[in-house]
Amino acid sequence: MAYLDLIARIHGATKRDYAARVFEGKAEAAAVSKQFGFDYFDGDRRYGYGGYVYDGRWQALARDLADRYGLAAGQRVLDVGSAKGFLLHDLLDAVPGIEVAGVDVSEYAIENTMEAVRPFVRVADATELPFPDDSFDLVLSINTLHNLRLPELELALREIERVGKGSAYLVLDGYRDEREKLNLMSWQITCECFYTPDEWQWIFDRVGYRGDFGCIYYG
Repeated sequence: MAYLDLIARIHGATKRDYAARVFEGKAEAAAVSKQFGFDYFDGDRRYGYGGYVYDGRWQALARDLADRYGLAAGQRVLDVGSAKGFLLHDLLDAVPGIEVAGVDVSEYAIENTMEAVRPFVRVADATELPFPDDSFDLVLSINTLHNLRLPELELALREIERVGKGSAYLVLDGYRDEREKLNLMSWQITCECFYTPDEWQWIFDRVGYRGDFGCIYYG
């Protein structure tokens, strides 16, 4: 297992007003956001992305993942929490001949997945992945598993281990000091689990997750 920071340049490209988030009705917005429907993806910014559209920002991550895990034609990659399929689309471009699959709890996201990858995605819960054991050469979950409560998080980690062949990469919310912790708590509206890197590592060791991971920090 390794800690890999492959996401910072994507996360850092967005500016965030933490104080405004708190005072614009964060609790009420969270109730809407956690439905993971239109409002979360394409509604007002206070509910989530404020318009989740393809802009190419995942291309660099796709290339980094291809290099890190030696992805090649014929191999299979699963994205748990695939949203509208942007990363899967860019993985197909980065590694011609690769096979991809995606799952997301959001019917809206699956219905609005990019046409190029729509045949490869389905609605499913991370705690019960609809695939046989050892189905994928690489399992990804970017900015998704921290939306689960701890009991469901542990189930999802075990499912990722079950359907994968050992290689996996997760990105989760984390913090390293009190400022990052406060900013995270001010900004996030769907996150249920957030820990220091060492605490994440403890959870992974406890459930037997063997893959790599990285954290998003709100500095």
